[in-house]
Amino acid sequence: MSADDQAPRVEIVRGAPTEEELAALIAVVSDAYLRETAEAVVDEPRVSVWNRTRRGLRAPLRRDLPWGRFSG
Repeated sequence: MSADDQAPRVEIVRGAPTEEELAALIAVVSDAYLRETAEAVVDEPRVSVWNRTRRGLRAPLRRDLPWGRFSG
């Protein structure tokens, strides 16, 4: 994938902006994008020691029991 494939596309659907207006738009949007990507973080999932250790203690599913055995 080249850099051109990753570049955002700007499409003017109405009006006739000047080059200065387009440059201002690109500058503002680029700055906002850079700030957002710098601040975007994902919290690491917290898994307690209890959840990690109890997983192995569960009994395996019984595949011989049919579904719907609780309905009357």
